[in-house]
Amino acid sequence: MSVSESAALTAARRLPRQLSDAEAALFARHGSSRDVRPGDVIFRRGELGRAMFVIEAGEVRLEFGDGLPDKIIGPREYFGELVLFIGSHTRVANAVAITSVALRIVDRDAFDALVASDPAQLAQFMRRSFSYLVASEQQLIQSLKRRNEDLLVTLDTLQHARTQLSVAQQLVRTDELTGLCNRRGLYRFLEQVEQQRIPGSVLALLLVDIDRFKQINDRHGHLVGDRVLCAIASEVQNAAAVADLPCRLGGDEFALLMQVSGQDELVARATQIVHAVRALRLAGASSELMVSASIGGTLCDPRSSWATWYSQADAALYQAKGRGGDACSMAAETSGQAGLDEAR
Repeated sequence: MSVSESAALTAARRLPRQLSDAEAALFARHGSSRDVRPGDVIFRRGELGRAMFVIEAGEVRLEFGDGLPDKIIGPREYFGELVLFIGSHTRVANAVAITSVALRIVDRDAFDALVASDPAQLAQFMRRSFSYLVASEQQLIQSLKRRNEDLLVTLDTLQHARTQLSVAQQLVRTDELTGLCNRRGLYRFLEQVEQQRIPGSVLALLLVDIDRFKQINDRHGHLVGDRVLCAIASEVQNAAAVADLPCRLGGDEFALLMQVSGQDELVARATQIVHAVRALRLAGASSELMVSASIGGTLCDPRSSWATWYSQADAALYQAKGRGGDACSMAAETSGQAGLDEAR
């Protein structure tokens, strides 16, 4: 049996609301845990939902009432997910622990972290969840042979959620060409950067701009230009530490938001990128193709905003460009200084 056939068989045997191995591992890294005793009510019908739940051990009964049969769900199954998909949703059932239950609680912040961590996996999970929910509602309509107001509202919110998913997929925080974070992801990162700070570190910004990129496109074609962008993206990524954010701002401009020990490390990281880009040779490309980059950097004053940091780094980048490129320039450490520290 091939790997793909084995995976298909495993998926077929899995319960409709049961997480795959990859999904279970992803959810296990986020959210908070909660232990529930037998008979405890996890939530009640009619309550405003605030989180989704994944069962890590034990069994839960979902009591829908109105003559509908109860559902019993177990390990690696999930429930209450609509609140994360549509933003506001009242519970349609009581959730009661049958046995001792270990839960993983995924609230809005944890779900956003999941999206940022693995958007492709989350999109697949959401599509499957919507398909299951729509199928369940259709079966319910057929069995009851009536369309009451609650069902119409639920179907309408599901359709709205599916539309929201299509929009969200277009706004994924990753640059399609290079795989780096895009501006949307950068702004999201900036909202949370203070909560992720390494003690004793200083926030710093590098702006990376490819020298004479228009000439590369004109002389060698846009396909080669795209390969150059991807190669530069790799070098920016290589210079990033775990807590850093490499991103493509657009066109041939990249940024690296870092946590560094000080100015010396900032210069060292910028110099690393300049040298690595200078050494790039693209397989199959013309031997005449020589790539270089200019970099401007600054230490970020936490009292200032992104716009200020960007302006300071951009001014330093302009200085590097003005000296012929293939170099890096750093904004002065003291905001009142007008000079620039230069490195080649």
